[in-house]
Amino acid sequence: MTPDDIRALRKELGCSTRELATRLGVEQSTIIAWEKADLFPTKAMVAKMTSMKEQGRRDAPSEKGDNALKALADPGLWELLRKLVAHPALRAEVAKIAARFPDPAAR
Repeated sequence: MTPDDIRALRKELGCSTRELATRLGVEQSTIIAWEKADLFPTKAMVAKMTSMKEQGRRDAPSEKGDNALKALADPGLWELLRKLVAHPALRAEVAKIAARFPDPAAR
């Protein structure tokens, strides 16, 4: 897997070097070194990245801290939260809908 392949994988998965490193269980500096061709991934790491590529975005890192922080900064999210707290019937309806979606913390 070439440095360009690794960059392309990150772009395809929509993740940062830190997020890819977390998913692979390596340091961020390792991903950076791979992308600079200072180091090269082992066969096991290539196999993991190949699997991630085959799985697509659904196998992308779940950490997404930056996206979570952006969501928390969204005033619309806080408006929804206030409505959920204030209206039990709305909360019950949202709970029914939410039951169809996986809990990101369960990954």
